[in-house]
Amino acid sequence: MASGEQRAPGATTDEGGNGTAVTLPGTEELPVGAAVTASGRISVAEEFRDISPADHPFTPGQLGRLDEALTMCSRETGLRFALYLGDLGADPSGHAAALHDSLEDPPRAVLIALSPEQRVVEVITGGAARHRVPDSGARLAVMSMAASFKEGDLLGGLLTGLRMLADAAGGRHPR
Repeated sequence: MASGEQRAPGATTDEGGNGTAVTLPGTEELPVGAAVTASGRISVAEEFRDISPADHPFTPGQLGRLDEALTMCSRETGLRFALYLGDLGADPSGHAAALHDSLEDPPRAVLIALSPEQRVVEVITGGAARHRVPDSGARLAVMSMAASFKEGDLLGGLLTGLRMLADAAGGRHPR
């Protein structure tokens, strides 16, 4: 899941990228460093002083490409796509499921949870998303991502996986 990213349809409270509650417009002010984008998403800037640039897996340009891919996949399908990159703990499937459940509108959400150090990729779909993204489509996306990751192409693997999952889901369906 891209850090600090939420969709803002109306006034709701969601989890921010730093684990603190972010109250969306209509109920309280946005946190410092947050803005509502033209698509209605909340973009939150966070500064990490204790992490060196070498510890970041993506450049700002690559993060922009991931954000664009997430936006386009969500817009094309009507599902909410999210990425999580980090340690998934002792129970990767359970942690990925908990992350998915914390997303806005979990039934319509698709989460790619990736823990490179553990060599684990989980694709979690909500109930409504599961009807549109079959297990076979998710497995193919994971196999394609894993092949790219083995070649050292983290960004390419994630972009390909997102595209494959969106293609499996098909076009936007009415709610």
